[in-house]
Amino acid sequence: MPPSFDLPPADAPAADDAPLASLPCVMAFNANDPSGAGGLAADLTAMSSASCHVLAVVTGSYVRDTRSVHQHIAFDDDAVDEQARCALEDMAVRGFKAGFVGNAENVSKIAEILSDYSEVPVVTYMPELAWWDEVEREDYLDACAELLLPQTTVLVGNHNTLCRWLLPDWSEERAPGPREVARAAAAHGVPYTLVTGFNAPDQYLESHLASPEAVLATARYERFEATFHGAGDTLSAALCALLAAGNDLQEACAEALTYLDQCLDAGFQPGMGHAVPDRLFWAHDDGPADETDPGANPLADFPLPDTHH
Repeated sequence: MPPSFDLPPADAPAADDAPLASLPCVMAFNANDPSGAGGLAADLTAMSSASCHVLAVVTGSYVRDTRSVHQHIAFDDDAVDEQARCALEDMAVRGFKAGFVGNAENVSKIAEILSDYSEVPVVTYMPELAWWDEVEREDYLDACAELLLPQTTVLVGNHNTLCRWLLPDWSEERAPGPREVARAAAAHGVPYTLVTGFNAPDQYLESHLASPEAVLATARYERFEATFHGAGDTLSAALCALLAAGNDLQEACAEALTYLDQCLDAGFQPGMGHAVPDRLFWAHDDGPADETDPGANPLADFPLPDTHH
């Protein structure tokens, strides 16, 4: 995805003091994932695939393999702040992504940083945190709701995860729909919500981009057999990068979902646990690319093909 700003003509004279053309810069707050499936590994590869330069702020590290999380070690909030402020004083960013940042103190510090860049879009991804201590988890979710969501442009998460968090008192037999999840997020200041993992008829899964007033985009996939780790980080990172590159929200959402679909279709199982999205599927040397084939573009346009994984 080329940058959205204009470059000088090829025959334009070069000035000695002219700045070099730059890729759009995006900042990702996330934990290191030594399995390589999610966390900052996902952010770096997905955002780079969308031709963005990634400013990666390490908020801590998982101790995990491809099967499960064994532990998480959070960085001190001052260390997170110093990493981010140093990079931001040097480079202008066009997007922020917040993944799992480890504790309520880090959420608070990141919210302070984001408040200084209110014109820059923020994509927040909420992963499944069932592995974590219940008290720590509740403190973290409360901090996210109070401090991070009011500054979030798009909240990304699985349907079940977001419903348990934002609609804990839901009592109807049917599951909340995308607009109901979006309304719950909007109560905390979020204008748009991208909800994945809706069960649909005929063994399909759906993802919906919604505001409290309308469902703005829908993607439909055939259910696949493998269980993936890192899909949510991949999707949210690609969405953030595409927004930073100047795409409007619906276009960015469509292309990010298509990219994720292709990453999962090319996914692999490096260990004894879950499968991993291949975020660099487009870089494999499988012969000359066919420019007429949408699959040759890692961030191809909607509509999605009916792909079976």
